Amino acid sequence: MLTTEQIKNQISNVLEKTDFKIGKRYQGKVRDNYFEEDKLVIVVTDRISCFDSVIGTIPFKGQALNQMAAFWFDRTKDIVQNHVKDIPDPNVMVVKKCEPIPIEVVVRGYMTGSLWRDYEKGGRDMYGFEFNERIMKNQLFETPMLTPTTKATEGHDLPISKEEIIKQGVVSKELWDEIENTALRLFERGTEVCRDQNLILVDTKYEFGLIDGKLVLMDEIHTPDSSRFWYQDTYNESFNKVEDPKQLDKEYIRQWLIKKRNYIGDGPIPKLSDEVIIEAARRYIEIYEQITGKDFEITDDPINKRVEDNLKKNGYI
Repeated sequence: MLTTEQIKNQISNVLEKTDFKIGKRYQGKVRDNYFEEDKLVIVVTDRISCFDSVIGTIPFKGQALNQMAAFWFDRTKDIVQNHVKDIPDPNVMVVKKCEPIPIEVVVRGYMTGSLWRDYEKGGRDMYGFEFNERIMKNQLFETPMLTPTTKATEGHDLPISKEEIIKQGVVSKELWDEIENTALRLFERGTEVCRDQNLILVDTKYEFGLIDGKLVLMDEIHTPDSSRFWYQDTYNESFNKVEDPKQLDKEYIRQWLIKKRNYIGDGPIPKLSDEVIIEAARRYIEIYEQITGKDFEITDDPINKRVEDNLKKNGYI
């Protein structure tokens, strides 16, 4: 595990933006995507987004995300085909081109996060589910719930029900049933792996696409950006005390923005303090090491140059 001082020394050595001469470039919130005829080169930057806005950079974040996604893609390839072709750099994933399905498939095991915030405001009919009046914050659901959202290119993703997805013709009922079944199986696998590492996979989002008409898992899987993780051995005590569980994900930054800067996505974006940046980096590294069982390896080289050199060496530039 890296020390606080090691992380502090790398605060400015971050991959904020790239502009390589590789096909057509599209910049997402976190990823810089380079489209070629038969593949997509995805550079996972150190940008961090919360409430659908980029709020800054976290050292080592892109590497931790990319390498953790690679771990999970490998551990779930028996459940569903994924889009991975090559990983030429710790921050880069080369993938097969897919036809994206414009729905974020969110699976929740607990009443927390945005669902709890909406419930606390009085929401009872959400995502096609009726919620009763006796649910507590951070409570375990009897079975995981699938709560999809639209995938917005700008602004906020919006809740959508299974019935609306099918009615609007986003996908057929048959394909949606396959997506639902696959997402729940992925969540079950993630839950099992995390349980062995003293973690709870609280909730997560999946993105799917099609290759030659076949369902494919794409984007990322079970990372701190797409998922919420709690420590298993302290959950019951925290829940009984009506306290938030000890967590390992970017909810730490969300809560700092909400509680310390009164920011939930509207208005000027607050600047992250060095203390928050260092702690966030530490958490990304810790969860990578805890889930994968591997040491997080770094170099002191300028990250932009390292990524470019590896892309050249592997023939992508």
